[in-house]
Amino acid sequence: MSESVDTSKRRFLTTLTSVAGTVGAVGVAYPLLASMAPSARTLAAGAPVEVDISKLEAGAMMVELWRKQPIWILRRTKETLADLAKVADFLSDPDSAKSKQPGYAQNTYRSTKGREEILVMIGLCTHLGCSPKHRPELGVAELGGNTWLGGFFCPCHGSRFDLAGRVYKGSPAPINMPIPPYKFINDTTILIGEDEGVKA
Repeated sequence: MSESVDTSKRRFLTTLTSVAGTVGAVGVAYPLLASMAPSARTLAAGAPVEVDISKLEAGAMMVELWRKQPIWILRRTKETLADLAKVADFLSDPDSAKSKQPGYAQNTYRSTKGREEILVMIGLCTHLGCSPKHRPELGVAELGGNTWLGGFFCPCHGSRFDLAGRVYKGSPAPINMPIPPYKFINDTTILIGEDEGVKA
């Protein structure tokens, strides 16, 4: 008596097993892959931040957070802008050739053309990441006397920066303070973390 193999049943069972295995693998893999994706909170932490500067007076500074970093926004006076050229000889990198900033902020003011009075800067010392203090007063003896025309002083290790975030010679900080990408949405609103065509 000869036994014949029913190949159609065998193919059906093989296909059914393969489909069940695939569904099972997807069922296991999906939660694993989903857990590896950044959360909405993480995505929001890196998202651009809108800042209203309409109430920021001349000489005043405000602080915002972007990517868990303090962003300083300073509205400089005409006198302050004029003083930036006077300290160039005392700075390590007055032209910001070695520093981190978007191309449009690589200038004496380290700001957008036409809005030179507004400084937008990451408020961290480039030495070890401390947060310097805003010291706008002029001629402070311990900060350099007549070479000090206002700026930022890092109390951790003594780095000094002018009011454009450019580092003074002899400071432990190796480069100027960084400028994040940013753009003006209108006259009173800045978008930090995004500029013309570039998202950070």
